[in-house]
Amino acid sequence: MKAVIATVAAGIALFLLCMALWLTGILPSAHPTAGEETVLIRKPIIFGDGGIDPVPVKAGRKLLAWTTQRVNVDMRPQQFVAHFDDFMSNDGVPLDFDAVIRLQVLDSVRIIEKFGPDWYKNNVAAEFNNRIRQAVRKHGMNEVAIETTAIDAIDTEVSLAMETYIKDAGIPIRLVQVTIGKANPPDAVKTQRIETATQQQAILTQQQRKLAEDQRKAAEQSRAEADKAYQKEMGLTTEQFVMLEWLKAFRGVCEGGKCTVVTQGAATPVVNVGR
Repeated sequence: MKAVIATVAAGIALFLLCMALWLTGILPSAHPTAGEETVLIRKPIIFGDGGIDPVPVKAGRKLLAWTTQRVNVDMRPQQFVAHFDDFMSNDGVPLDFDAVIRLQVLDSVRIIEKFGPDWYKNNVAAEFNNRIRQAVRKHGMNEVAIETTAIDAIDTEVSLAMETYIKDAGIPIRLVQVTIGKANPPDAVKTQRIETATQQQAILTQQQRKLAEDQRKAAEQSRAEADKAYQKEMGLTTEQFVMLEWLKAFRGVCEGGKCTVVTQGAATPVVNVGR
């Protein structure tokens, strides 16, 4: 009886010791955070089968053996950035730009088992960079850096190529998005573009000024022709026509009745009463 009690007491003590070690973090355990899964790689010292546990730890805390390796896998969409320096465009201009790819792991156990923890670096990065280079070099500097008209086309081309590659390689990930940032040409090219834009604006200003002058000249010529036709139609001399125009202007100024008129000498009638 005493032996049984001693055995039970020893078991309880061992259990409490394990719980204490577990709670204090001394004993290894798996406890993934939100959005993560923990893949377990068992490495028994003497007995038992090793290898990757087919069931990942998705929530809570799981007590592990000392030899068990833990690999946390982020199951949320992840963003990876590739930077390109002095990459030549189709017209030979070196460009600096960033390309971003967003991926999401679909099967944590399979990706660790087949491709390892560095699955992006070892299996995706080189292909992504190569696809970016192939797509960008098809376009000129103006399309990529100035007007950005080619950005959507590059995004689409790279996205389709990466989806095909991921499927053929059997990588358990989902392509969320590919984004190409605006390219930056060298400072010399930027300065040249500014100078060219300034010159073009100066030319445009001169053209607009000349157009306004031509329009004003045409209006004045049209008015002169109309005045000449009116003078001829009314049978007025040049002196009479000038006097008539003066009277029109005078009437506009003195409509309020606040003008005093002083005349000197005889005036030539501007209306031919004989007609």
